[in-house]
Amino acid sequence: MSDFQLACPADEVPEGGMQLVELDERLVILFHVDGQYYCLDDVCTHDGGPLSDGELLGCEIACPRHGAKFDVRNGEALTMPATQATAAHEVKLDGGNIYVKINDD
Repeated sequence: MSDFQLACPADEVPEGGMQLVELDERLVILFHVDGQYYCLDDVCTHDGGPLSDGELLGCEIACPRHGAKFDVRNGEALTMPATQATAAHEVKLDGGNIYVKINDD
């Protein structure tokens, strides 16, 4: 699993929940939705607010500052005022742990 980093044990992210972690001095959020794990930067592209303080509803995370919503599966901005996606990162589950490959694009 080259380039993948240990993020946390999978049991720290309950179904329908999220967990903030730091990888390479970067804050990212792990999500566990419908049996799958996802990872996004902890940044609202509208004003840089922390998405981890927002509400997770299904596959959407809402920024607590102005309500912009993002798809946790791919980072896509779903509602205004955000117009650009936040970075999504590749996730793998191995041996009961979550590993993340940071997308630097």
